[in-house]
Amino acid sequence: MRNKFDNRPERDITYLYRDEDIVVVSKPAWLLSVPGRGEDKIDSVAHRVQQRHSQARVVHRLDWATSGVMIMALNADAHRNLNKQFADRKTQKRYIAIVAGIVEKDEQIIDMPLRCDWENRPRQIVDWQQGKASQTITYVDRRDREKQQTRLILKPITGRSHQLRVHCQQIGHPIIGDQLYAPPRHRDISPRLLLHAEWLQVYHPSTVKPIEFFDNSPF
Repeated sequence: MRNKFDNRPERDITYLYRDEDIVVVSKPAWLLSVPGRGEDKIDSVAHRVQQRHSQARVVHRLDWATSGVMIMALNADAHRNLNKQFADRKTQKRYIAIVAGIVEKDEQIIDMPLRCDWENRPRQIVDWQQGKASQTITYVDRRDREKQQTRLILKPITGRSHQLRVHCQQIGHPIIGDQLYAPPRHRDISPRLLLHAEWLQVYHPSTVKPIEFFDNSPF
């Protein structure tokens, strides 16, 4: 079973799109979005992209265990523009997750405030007093009653750390393969976290027109 210190990615990054302002890649699971502390944690999406495009700047992140679409800016103006879009929630994102159990509600909104569990970092917890507002919309894509699993489409309204993972766990349907939030019987079914950032829409920094990027889920 892989652990958080095993930083071998499942594959290389794949380039999905590039122009003068942005570069979009498909991030593999088990690759950091940005370098961590220490030489053994330099390898990351940012580091790899910057080997080819030295001016590339990080706009957002995906968890180490999550795969899917990531966008980076290639100049200062694009960086400011995209940062503001993410901060103002102008972007749209869609994730695919395989969760434990049969989710009965075809669609629901999960509204649970989150904060860091400082004694158990990097875990996040629901805190109704001090947590930051966190909302996720879930849609059932497919129910597998034989495996007792559900394929969900997740649309985060906010972008808190581990938001999708904690929200799924809190409704009683942890994501399969989640080393932090799933019990062993669901954690050990898959060697990776079954969470994938499938789709991202932003407004292009230069044209101001919506542009979308798709990275088909591997599960």
